[in-house]
Amino acid sequence: QVQLVESGGGLVQSGGSMRLSCTVSVSFHSLNSMGWYRQAPGKERELVAAIIDGRGTTYAESVKGRFTISRDDFKNTVSLQMNSLKPEDTATYFCHADQLYSGNEYNYWGQGTQVTVTS
Repeated sequence: QVQLVESGGGLVQSGGSMRLSCTVSVSFHSLNSMGWYRQAPGKERELVAAIIDGRGTTYAESVKGRFTISRDDFKNTVSLQMNSLKPEDTATYFCHADQLYSGNEYNYWGQGTQVTVTS
């Protein structure tokens, strides 16, 4: 069972920065991808950024140039550096990881951390 433990989040003013981190209980090499999703009230959960094994990174159009995802293989941690934050970035952010075995995909989620950007 893969476990994800998130840290970071909180309240920040518009234009500010914040860093989210997520520690995974298994080696990155056993994962297909790892990244961050977010969900605002009344909206669907959406991909923010992810690192996909062997295929690099992907970002939502709305965060390109402002957010950077990175990973630390030694600490089994993936981080999301968020700069130039906007009120529309306000959401609950979820760490996500998935594994592929025998044609099946297994998805794992963190508990979520709230990010609130004030104008």
